[in-house]
Parts: sequence; structure tokens; C-alpha cells
Amino acid sequence: SINAEYMGTVSLTYLQLSMENHEWWWLSLLSGGSTSFFVYAYCFYFLYTESEMSGFMQLSHYFGYMLVICYGLFLMLGTVGFYASLQFVLKVYESIKSD
Repeated sequence: SINAEYMGTVSLTYLQLSMENHEWWWLSLLSGGSTSFFVYAYCFYFLYTESEMSGFMQLSHYFGYMLVICYGLFLMLGTVGFYASLQFVLKVYESIKSD
């Protein structure tokens, strides 16, 4: 769910900021989009356990389309993770008093 993605990415961003590493941008994108790597790994599992596909053309179409779908999923969930982390970082730095 999107809420789990949101909370997971914010938690990883908090850990990264607490270690005084302020370059959180790429980690938020990768941690948000990492679900797509598991989906692509599952397509291999599905192929060898459930599917009856065979032949070069079927397999190339299957893996090609799954790669495109997983790339789109990576971009969508990575964007959600990035904006969640951005909102969190802005809220944290907004609450710091600088007198």
C-alpha cells in the first residue's frame, strides 16, 4: 500500500539524517522504488513454477513487458517515496529554531 511505502521511506530518511548524511534524495528514490525489483524477481519465480511458457518469443515478450512494467512501478513508487521524504525533511527543518 502507499501508506507502507510512505512510512518505510520516511523511516529510512530519518535514519540517514540521524547519521548526519544529508544526501537523502537518491536513497529516498531507491527505497521507494525497490518494490519493483521484488516484483521483477517474482516474475522469474512465476515463470518457473506456475507458467507453461516456452520458446524464445514468448519469453522475450514476457520479460520485456515485465521489465517495462517494473520500470514504471519503480518510477511511480520512487516518486511517492521521494515526495514523502521531501515533506518529512521540510517539516523537520521547518521546526528547527535558528536564533
